Amino acid sequence: MKIPNAHTDSPATPTPSAESTRFTLRRKPEGFTLVELLVVIAIIGVLVGLLLPAVQAAREAARRMSCSNNLKQLGLSIHNYHSAYKQLPMHGGGTWADGAAVGSNRTNRMDLSIWVGLTPFFEQQAIWEQISNPLNGTWPAMGPETDEKTYEPWTTEIAALRCPSDPGTGLPSFGRTNYAACLGDSSVYMHMGPLGIVNFADDVSEYTVTLDANLSPHAEEARAACRGAFVAHKSTAFRDVLDGLSNTIFAGEIATDLGDNDIRTIASAEHGHDHGHGHAEEIHEEPDLCVHEGYIDDTRPSFWNAAAASTLANSDEGRGYRWASSATSFGGFNTILPPNRELCFGGTAMQDGMASTSSRHQGGVHVLMGDGAVKFLTDSIEAGDVHDANVHKGGVDHSAPGSKSPYGLWGSLGTRASRETISEEF
Repeated sequence: MKIPNAHTDSPATPTPSAESTRFTLRRKPEGFTLVELLVVIAIIGVLVGLLLPAVQAAREAARRMSCSNNLKQLGLSIHNYHSAYKQLPMHGGGTWADGAAVGSNRTNRMDLSIWVGLTPFFEQQAIWEQISNPLNGTWPAMGPETDEKTYEPWTTEIAALRCPSDPGTGLPSFGRTNYAACLGDSSVYMHMGPLGIVNFADDVSEYTVTLDANLSPHAEEARAACRGAFVAHKSTAFRDVLDGLSNTIFAGEIATDLGDNDIRTIASAEHGHDHGHGHAEEIHEEPDLCVHEGYIDDTRPSFWNAAAASTLANSDEGRGYRWASSATSFGGFNTILPPNRELCFGGTAMQDGMASTSSRHQGGVHVLMGDGAVKFLTDSIEAGDVHDANVHKGGVDHSAPGSKSPYGLWGSLGTRASRETISEEF
């Protein structure tokens, strides 16, 4: 009997049929199913949703740092200017021709912001040369009126004066600015200082501008009310800052207008009664007058409502629209209402009123102190009682000349020589 050999006598392997061959050659399709793709897309979407806020926050932090650096450079420019000229650049400086008609462009009517004089100190020598030494007789030295659209220096956008977080650009603005000078804690005479400027004509287009023959009353008013580091049409210096440079705000941020009726960037103006020098009594006595008038939208409190429409400033008078102008809407602010509050003026956007700081940063604004430090102040900074009247010559109690600021820490930081003791952290 033959014993089968496991190696040589294994059972014959069956020959596969054609059908089974076709079956074994089939392969599973490559790639993802629709369900798998949807799952992956959903996961990616969740990850993007989680990461996007962090990316946006990082970008805003970078923009905020850039804005802070701009102010630091401007602060250094102010110190270099003071070292060169032994005074601060004048807010409302420039040239004057008594009796010159508005629009004649014979002078700039002493309407230049502090940034004009500082241009050669923050790497804008070329613009300064165009302004101070015009090549032909078309324009006067130091430029024409700041609303002259055909004058190139006034319409030039200067990067050092722009905050990267502010998207504003284009007409009807000229060269925008996101930085303005601090004019103290009172709106009285803030746009005039010691000058008594009078307009003569029924038609605005035919105004001639002259000075009051008796400047003494105006100087007295300004001496009592104009308490900031900068005073319109008047020279100041570090020696005038008796409260200390580290305790006094010199400049700060302003958000430029985007044409959206933002309460911070377009003024509700034409309030009060003109007493011959833009003295809007109601606003000086009640800083939050526009709130009492019901002009702020209850459902969107960052914007004016329909009732305020007829009171709003002209579209070309938005906040920060002219870097070269010292007019209130363009080049100055006061420390009365806290940061990012409404603009409420008592005449026009060129005159006095409640004009606080503002920014596109979340929760506060940058300010430049007199010692060159840049600080970020929150909207909730202690600001006293906003129902107190502004300090002025005829004021009583908290509003009397020489009083400490009625507007708390915020107001105290805006004054140069009120001798307030600042103990709070800010």
